[in-house]
Amino acid sequence: MNLDRLSFQVGMINAFAEMVAAGVKPLAISPPLVPEDYAVIREASDAIVEGSGIRSFLETSLLVTDLQSPEFTRGKWSVLYYKDPEVLEAYQALKERKGRLEGAGGLTDAAREAISRDFMRLLGYPEETIAGRLAAGGRDDPFMLTNE
Repeated sequence: MNLDRLSFQVGMINAFAEMVAAGVKPLAISPPLVPEDYAVIREASDAIVEGSGIRSFLETSLLVTDLQSPEFTRGKWSVLYYKDPEVLEAYQALKERKGRLEGAGGLTDAAREAISRDFMRLLGYPEETIAGRLAAGGRDDPFMLTNE
């Protein structure tokens, strides 16, 4: 199977934007993008945001939690999609909290798990899914069907 990777990513963005616009997900994240790919799809992403009546924020250093491995997004950018500005503020507060704890040497396993749990809630994950992912040790990278 030969897929156009960038078209596939734009399709994912469109689906996530629809879920945010419909209120199914408070926050959605684009696939991790190398900066050169973001430059190519930025216009399409902006059009999807405008057409969906939502907002976006370019994140050049995504919050790393137990949701996925650090390698999944290292060196890549992600676009955050949201409707309510408070959702972006909550994401940024989580990222700041983790940074403060890391800087102070206080990022315990319990603190990391709490941040991961709050992040997954922002993404609209059901509590049973969050519990299952955390119980499994987290950091299970999403399956991405692409030709890289």
